Amino acid sequence: MIEWTNFTITRMVVWALRARSGLAAVVITANFSGLAVIVTQLWLNGFLGRLGPHWLRAMAVVGIYPMLGLLAGVLLAVRDRKGYFGWLDDGRRPTPDEARRLLRLPIAITARALALWIPGVIIAAAVFSHLARENDPAVTTALFTLGALESAALTFLIVDRLIRPTIPVVAGVLGPTMHWSSSVLVRVVVTWAVSGAMPLLMLIVVLADPAAEEHDRIRTGIYLAVVGIAVGALATSFLARAVAAPMRTLRRALDRITKGELDVRVPVGSTSEIGRLENSVNELAANLQERERMRDVFGRHVGNEVAERALAGGVDLTGDVRTVSALFVDVTGSVELSTAMSPQEFVAKLNRLLATVVAATEENNGLVNKFEGDAALCIFGAPIALRDNATPALRAARRIRDEVVAVGELDIGIGVAHGLVFAGDVGADTRLEFTVIGDAVNEAARLTTEAKEVPRRILVSGAVIDAAAVHERAKWTLYDTIRLRGMPEPTPCWTDVGDTGPSAAANGATAEPAITIATPDTPRSGVTEIRTAATE
Repeated sequence: MIEWTNFTITRMVVWALRARSGLAAVVITANFSGLAVIVTQLWLNGFLGRLGPHWLRAMAVVGIYPMLGLLAGVLLAVRDRKGYFGWLDDGRRPTPDEARRLLRLPIAITARALALWIPGVIIAAAVFSHLARENDPAVTTALFTLGALESAALTFLIVDRLIRPTIPVVAGVLGPTMHWSSSVLVRVVVTWAVSGAMPLLMLIVVLADPAAEEHDRIRTGIYLAVVGIAVGALATSFLARAVAAPMRTLRRALDRITKGELDVRVPVGSTSEIGRLENSVNELAANLQERERMRDVFGRHVGNEVAERALAGGVDLTGDVRTVSALFVDVTGSVELSTAMSPQEFVAKLNRLLATVVAATEENNGLVNKFEGDAALCIFGAPIALRDNATPALRAARRIRDEVVAVGELDIGIGVAHGLVFAGDVGADTRLEFTVIGDAVNEAARLTTEAKEVPRRILVSGAVIDAAAVHERAKWTLYDTIRLRGMPEPTPCWTDVGDTGPSAAANGATAEPAITIATPDTPRSGVTEIRTAATE
C-alpha cells in the first residue's frame, strides 16, 4: 500500500513539474485543504449554527476574500511557473541564478500563502464576531489563524516535495549546495507542526470555546484527532522515506567503496544535510579513485613500495642507512645496436628486457629503483627491509640472465654488490626522488662493466656470497680477483656455477658452453657466439 501510494505521488509530482498549471494546482490544493479543515471544524463545533438563519449569507460574505485570494494565488502561481521552471520548459539546464532561485521556491510560496491568509483571517474573525456575538472573538481568531498556519505548512511540504526531482540538475549546476529551508531540521519541525502541533492546538481552542455544546466539542475533538492521525501518518511516512531511502543508498555505496569499487556514485537528491552527505560520498569515491590512479601511475614510475612509502609519509626528506644488495643490469654495445636498427625496434627490444628485469626483481621482493637509458638499478633490502637480501638478489640475477639468453635479442652484463648505503629521498620539497647512494651501488655498476666480458655475464662481490643462504651460495663459484675502477683494493668476483673463468679452470671445473646472443648483423635463423675471457 505504501509503495503504491509513493508511486502515485511520484507520478503526480512529475505531472506537476511538467504541466504549466502544475504549480498553481499544488498551491490551490494546499490552501483548499486548510480551508476545508477550518470550515469542517466550524460546522462540527456548532459555530455555523450560532450564526442564525442567515448563516449562508454570512459565509458568502466571508468567502469573498478567499475567492479573491484564490484568484490572486492562481495568477501568481502561473507567473511563478514561468519564472522558476522556464528552463525546464525550454529543455535546458538552469543558469546558476535560476538554480538558486528554485531552491528558494518552497519558502517563497509559503511566505506568500501566509501573506494572503492574514487579511482573510482578520476579515473572517471580524465578520463572524459581529454576526454571532455569543462567540468568543479570541476563539474565532485562533481557529482561523491555526488554519492559516496549517495551510501554509502543508504548502511548504508539498512544494518542497515538488522540486525534489530537479535537485540533481541543480546540484550539477551549483555543485554541493544547501538551503536552510530544505534542511532536515526544518522538515522535521514543519512535519511535526502539520501532524501534531496544529491539530492539538485546534483541539485546545475547541475545548476552550465557552459557546460550544458538549456533544459539539466531543465530535470536533474526534474529527481533529482523526485529521491529526491521518495527516501525521502521511507526513511522517514521507519524511521517513525522504531520510531512510537516501541513507540506505549511501550505506550500500559505502559498502561497495570499502570493497574497492571506487566507480560508485550516488544521485544527489536533496539540498539538505543528506544532499551534502551524498555529495561528500561522491567526492570520497572520486578522491579515492584518483588516489588509486596516482598510486598506480606513481608505482609504475618508482615502484609500489616507494609509492606506498611516499603516500604514507608525505613529502619530508627522509632516509636511513641500510645494508642492501644492489643489482645493476646494462646492455652491451647499446650504441652499435641503436645505430644498426630503428629507434622503435631498439626500444621494443629494450622494453622486453626491462620487463624481464622488473618481473624478476619484484617477484624476489626487490625494487627497480631506476632505469638509466639501457641500464637498470635494482635494490634488495630497501625501502622494505629483508632479513636476507643477498639470496633473492642472486636468484633474480640468474633469472634475468637466463631469460635474456633464452630470448636472444640483447647481450647484457649483471653486477651484484652488498653493503651499506643511504636509502631515502633526495631532492627539494617540490621534487623528491627515492634513491640509494653508497659504495655497494658503485661497486655493482663496476661489476656490471666487467661482467659484459664474462662468459655467463654475471659477476657478484664476495660480500654478496657471504651474506647469501647456504643453498644459494652452492650455486656460485669464485671467478677471479679483479681491480675494479675506482676501488682501492682488488675485489673477489664470483659467477654462477659453470663459468669458464681462470679460477674455475684452476679448480678443475667443467666448462659449459659459452652463452650465445643474437646480434643485429646476424640473420634471424642464426646466432653469433661471444666467447670472451675475463681479464684483470
